[in-house]
Amino acid sequence: MSPALEPTQLLAFAAASVVLVGMPGPNMIYITTRSLAHGTRAGVVSVLGVETGTAVYAAATALGLSALIAASPTAFTVIRYLGAAYLVYLAARELTRRRHGDATADPDGPARLGRVYRDGLLMNLLNPKVALFFLAFLPQFLTRGASGPAAQAEVLALGLVTVVVALAVDLAYAVVAGALGQRLRRRPRRTPRHPALRRLPVAGVYLAIAAAAVTHGAAA
Repeated sequence: MSPALEPTQLLAFAAASVVLVGMPGPNMIYITTRSLAHGTRAGVVSVLGVETGTAVYAAATALGLSALIAASPTAFTVIRYLGAAYLVYLAARELTRRRHGDATADPDGPARLGRVYRDGLLMNLLNPKVALFFLAFLPQFLTRGASGPAAQAEVLALGLVTVVVALAVDLAYAVVAGALGQRLRRRPRRTPRHPALRRLPVAGVYLAIAAAAVTHGAAA
């Protein structure tokens, strides 16, 4: 057994997490795009979905499951390509949805917000690089000599700190991007009149994230 994490360890870890989580990445780009296109409420729900996926990976790391994914090139590749395929599906859905068939048509509709949450959750769960992040980052802050259940508890605690930090940072991005999107929508003359053209940039972002997941993941 090892002693519990010291407050200084948690503070140092939280500070490092703010720096790493705050750097632009696929999750940040996805949340910002969703907020710009569909509003603050959809952006916030996307954040909750994405960070639920992060919490799942944190628990999986504590249980040793993330190490199994990282150790299996086949499993890693399958999950990575499934994630890219899902992003392609989101891009296609964005381009083909009806004019009012989105989360902003009925902001309080549980079905639509439920779909937004599911999209964020699946996008993050199908990103195996989250597992690699936890495996590379968390052990640096564990108590020296920690092993067994004590080490698992520390990994879980650090993972939860990461989730809380990510929630705070991502929510800030969602709120700012949502407000900016609302302001831009008040200027219809500056946006293409055809609905498909307005959706093209959003679909393009999803496809770009998918392409990056496939190409950059090949070296992982």
